[in-house]
This record gives sequence, C-alpha cells and structure tokens, in this order.
Amino acid sequence: MKYYLKITSLFLFLAIITEIAHAQEEVIGSAKVALKLGSSKDLSKFFHNMVELKITDDEADGANNNYSKTQAEYVLKGFFKDNPPQDFIYVHQGTSKEGLKYAIGKYTYKDNAGKAAGTFRVFMKLKQYDGSYLIDEIDFSKE
Repeated sequence: MKYYLKITSLFLFLAIITEIAHAQEEVIGSAKVALKLGSSKDLSKFFHNMVELKITDDEADGANNNYSKTQAEYVLKGFFKDNPPQDFIYVHQGTSKEGLKYAIGKYTYKDNAGKAAGTFRVFMKLKQYDGSYLIDEIDFSKE
C-alpha cells in the first residue's frame, strides 16, 4: 500500500511540474507572437496587475515606471506605433537563482519603407501569481 501511495504521489508531483512548465511556455510563446505583431492588447493579457515597463531609446531617459495593466498597454501601443514590428526572436530563456523565469529577445522594427530600421533588446521577467505565470517586468533597450 505504501508503494502505491509513493507512486501516486510521484505521478501527481510530475503532473503539477509539467502543468507549471506548460503555463510558463504558453506565456512565453504568446508574448512572442504579440511582440511580432506589435499587439499591445495581446501582450497585456499576460501582464500582472502592475507591471514594470522600461523603454530606453535615443529620445527617452529610460526611467523605470510601474504601470497598471491598462496603462502599460497604452504606453506599448504608442511604442509599437513609433517602432512598427519587423520581427521578434528569443535569444535566451532561463531561471534565476531565486526561481524567477526570464526571457531575452531581439525586437526588430521597420521604417516607413518597410525595411529594418533598428533593434531593441527585450528583457521579460515572469513571476508566479496564484499558480499562473505573468509578466512582471518588461524592458526595451535600444541597441
């Protein structure tokens, strides 16, 4: 009987771990699509209620700002309008020593002629809230 209890516990543990990993990958994958499309609305679906948003380019001072989910969506809408997406790819994903999930990507934007005009390095930090992974921080730094 103890053997069956141990086996059942092990399978339950593995199922929970698999579900958590799947939820994290869903956020990472959906965020990638939203960034490729320049959709602030779709990206903001994965924001926590408050998100740290930083956009550093030639004209901005790059100050850290904490925004509500709605405010962050509005700020990103302006960013995508000024820097229309050409492409977005992940260059690295990982987990910090503290257990936070993160992803680093490259956002390429286009000019009025539709050609690549420049890139931003994108850093996203995900945290777990009530069993779900959400974007807690997103940082765009012009390269």
